[in-house]
Amino acid sequence: MKDKSTTWTSFMKQRKMGLNDFIQRLATNSYAPCKHPEVPSILNLSPPQDAELMNTNPSPPPSPSQQINLGPSSNPSAKPCDFHFLKVIGKGSFGKVLLARHRADDQFYAVKVLQKKAILKKKEEKHIMSERNVLLKNVKHPFLVGLHYSFQTTDKLYFILDYINGGELFYHLQRERCFLEPRARFYAAEIASALGYLHSLNIVYRDLKPENILLDSEGHIILTDFGLCKENIEPNGTTSTFCGTPEYLAPEVLHKQPYDRTVDWWCLGAVLYEMLYGLPPFYSRNTAEMYDNILNKPLQLKPNISNAARHLLEGLLQKDRTKRLGCTDDFIEIKNHMFFSPINWDDLNAKRITPPFNPNVTGPNDLRHFDPEFTEEPVPNSIGCSPDSALVSASIKEAAEAFVGFSYAPSMDSYL
Repeated sequence: MKDKSTTWTSFMKQRKMGLNDFIQRLATNSYAPCKHPEVPSILNLSPPQDAELMNTNPSPPPSPSQQINLGPSSNPSAKPCDFHFLKVIGKGSFGKVLLARHRADDQFYAVKVLQKKAILKKKEEKHIMSERNVLLKNVKHPFLVGLHYSFQTTDKLYFILDYINGGELFYHLQRERCFLEPRARFYAAEIASALGYLHSLNIVYRDLKPENILLDSEGHIILTDFGLCKENIEPNGTTSTFCGTPEYLAPEVLHKQPYDRTVDWWCLGAVLYEMLYGLPPFYSRNTAEMYDNILNKPLQLKPNISNAARHLLEGLLQKDRTKRLGCTDDFIEIKNHMFFSPINWDDLNAKRITPPFNPNVTGPNDLRHFDPEFTEEPVPNSIGCSPDSALVSASIKEAAEAFVGFSYAPSMDSYL
């Protein structure tokens, strides 16, 4: 029991590190090297072919030819002082997510505030703009977080998002360790529906994990954080960026081979496995060993799940992506699998199926399902104000220019 608890604690710490921090720790030889010949190659990462994700060296602001211009701002009047920032409800590499109330209409929002200098330092501006683009394409899908609008100041980017306060799936798994099969099936179905919708827009999600899966106030799934999404991937198209979260990396990503949208179905299998068993498949406290397991160890399933669940996990966690469930007809193969035979997909997408768990939140101010590590942190004074223009440095001004076109407001037609 003590060893299991130690494994869980190690797993929790490792999960919060993130891939970039993980790479930094590898550089200090924090992990014993694995003997398998593939693993040193994986750990000795070369720069990815179509992204800057792993480059952590400081770099100058982009030149005019590198600047991202998606057209003029549609919402030039929005500003930080429009909001009363109440609590920190999340943190990431480039900023924070805050609960905020709009001063004009008293509506509650989750406001994602990102530091431009931090984004540019790690050359992540394309991923931030990709996140914005994906949010704009979410045409009222029930299981994807919605973007109300975005705007920027000289030094920060602001996403005004739906406020979801049922808690991360990770938070609930952390408390309960695992879910019964009907509950896991319900969540997996709603996640699959969201992924299928993204795929229909030629978007590959690439970072499915319990931290990016929220529950709304009724207990339905809401997928969030689209920073690693890859756009314009046709049904047979591939990409080759090494990115994701260590526990959920598919074998083809570790092999640094081109991969396609089936990478999301691998991640769905990993999340379903974790919901049923409490830890991701192939997990090891030694990350190099875990990578070796993902590449080479056969999937082992304990006998305490149904044959349908076993068959689905074997299909999703197929190491050869050309044989993986979903490789031919994508989401259609997933929804038609016998594991989901109890699911009426029309009812699911209309939210007519009662969720198996109700977060029982009393209102927007009910923060019981957020980690106190976030909510007890003071709200930074700088979040709700813009810097004095006379004090803005040249570098910050250049940073501002790198995000031309970020601001967005929906047309009035979208409200009709």
